[in-house]
Amino acid sequence: MPWLMILVLLLALILFGVGFTLKVLWILAAIVLILWLLGFVVRSTGPSGRRGRWYRW
Repeated sequence: MPWLMILVLLLALILFGVGFTLKVLWILAAIVLILWLLGFVVRSTGPSGRRGRWYRW
């Protein structure tokens, strides 16, 4: 019976880790989205005075 308790605790630890990781990934995705949107607003002007693309592709 102790193996069952260890299995349940291990499962709880794994699920907690996955939940924490997903929360961190959501926060990182939100930060990247904000930076990406700011890139459209804060663009520098090129030599011709026109606003160029802020990305390279």
